[in-house]
Amino acid sequence: MTAVLELKGVSKAYGAITVADDLSYQLGSGEALGVIGPNGAGKTSMFNLITGTIRADSGNIWLKGGDITRRSAAWRCRSGIARSFQIPQPFSGMSVFENTLVAATHGTTNSLADANTHCLEVLELTGLIDKANDPAGKLTLLGRKRLELARALCARPQILLRDEIAGGLTEKECHDLVSTINTIRKTGLSIIWIEHIVHALLSVVDRLIVIDFGRKIADGDPKETMASQAVQEIYMGVDADA
Repeated sequence: MTAVLELKGVSKAYGAITVADDLSYQLGSGEALGVIGPNGAGKTSMFNLITGTIRADSGNIWLKGGDITRRSAAWRCRSGIARSFQIPQPFSGMSVFENTLVAATHGTTNSLADANTHCLEVLELTGLIDKANDPAGKLTLLGRKRLELARALCARPQILLRDEIAGGLTEKECHDLVSTINTIRKTGLSIIWIEHIVHALLSVVDRLIVIDFGRKIADGDPKETMASQAVQEIYMGVDADA
């Protein structure tokens, strides 16, 4: 599998607090990679490093074979890395369509006509086409999470970073959103998904990595990784001798 993204020995610290400790892994083309770890493990900081909102102290980040370690966040977005956030924050006074249009026109170099068409396609894909003209501020939590996904997709990414999308949803809403993500996967998009709702994560991802104190402690088949002793001890809080 061809790697579209690679972290090589990436480290970042704020004084005595280490948020990334020699992180190394690859993301394959079309692969869905899950990421779990305790609160404060460095998962969101890893996304900040990948998107360029913070800079690594050491190590390198490669995108499609090119070193992007010193590239700006805007450059990385235009080059195919898009991100959604744990807490959706749409432009509340704008319509759902206008929210996606902002992403489509500022996250890519496409024409306005192309952006309009693409936004409508994404709204259809994410189940928001019937809400296109509604104010974004009046969406339900599920609707706002769908819009957060739609805005990221409107930047035409090759890599989508998803941060804690299932939190706060009912079981049915979570199932509906997972179904949407699995549909999106068929487009060939590569995904890295941070999530605490593990059953949702395992229904989508091909591979799972576990991070603790900024360091990768496990990487492999999702079910095997969840069953490993190290993960049970660190992530699940289970005594290995129990």
